[in-house]
Amino acid sequence: MNYRHAFHAGNFADVVKHVILTRILAYLMRKQAPFRVIDTHAGLGIYDLMGGQAEKTGEWQDGIGRVLDASLPADTAELLSPYLAAVRAQNPDGGLRYYPGSPFITRHMLRAQDRLMGFELHPIDAERLKENFAGDFQTRITALDAWKIFGTHLPPKEKRGLVLVDPPFEEKGEFERMTRSLVQGHQRWPGGIYAYWYPIKEPGEVEAYIKALKATGIPKILRLELTMRAPSTPPRLHGTGMVVVNPPFVLEAEMRTALPTLARLLGDDNSGTTRVEWVAGE
Repeated sequence: MNYRHAFHAGNFADVVKHVILTRILAYLMRKQAPFRVIDTHAGLGIYDLMGGQAEKTGEWQDGIGRVLDASLPADTAELLSPYLAAVRAQNPDGGLRYYPGSPFITRHMLRAQDRLMGFELHPIDAERLKENFAGDFQTRITALDAWKIFGTHLPPKEKRGLVLVDPPFEEKGEFERMTRSLVQGHQRWPGGIYAYWYPIKEPGEVEAYIKALKATGIPKILRLELTMRAPSTPPRLHGTGMVVVNPPFVLEAEMRTALPTLARLLGDDNSGTTRVEWVAGE
């Protein structure tokens, strides 16, 4: 599976992933103390939905295209407000042309005391990402294999924050790399928040990943998933998931509120389903 960001910008998986991201950031902002976000697979930062790659797939139409102006229950509207505000900030003339990736969403929400570190290995994307943040002293972009940073860049000096891991799944072994990186990172920074995105394409692979997470013995792992259709043969992407380690105490309840509405909006023929459960408790 190739999940290079530009081809899938704004699709259903991005919506769910970025809603979770903004809820974590909103929680971190409750305290005045600064925090740092480390975005390990940052991509371009922002995407033109009319550009060649995004237009080729058109996946955004069944993602953010269904959500941006949807009628939402009041409680869900409040939870999605920071996310939708970040999208609208990139479309000041109205409509929907540009979709912010996780670095732009994060940067939109940062306060003056907070910092963002973005890593991107793809050389063209890394250069574009640097250009997109040129002159921004709160953001540092590095062209580097993100799997190497867990032994070198943790913990951040703020001792508060989030590591967002959103690999492209271009090579086999991404689930194994995610598990190993979490173990390494958690040893160095056990109090950090870690959010790992994963595609749901072959359920057996996901269950093996969850089993491996349980075997690490790391506590406080919350599993969040949304599927938009039933599994198929041959397998294709039918759902999106995130595991959050050391999640904000409010995140479980927030996702029990928001995910069912998103499943209704994003699922094929109202067939979307959700999962909110603990892989490991305290």
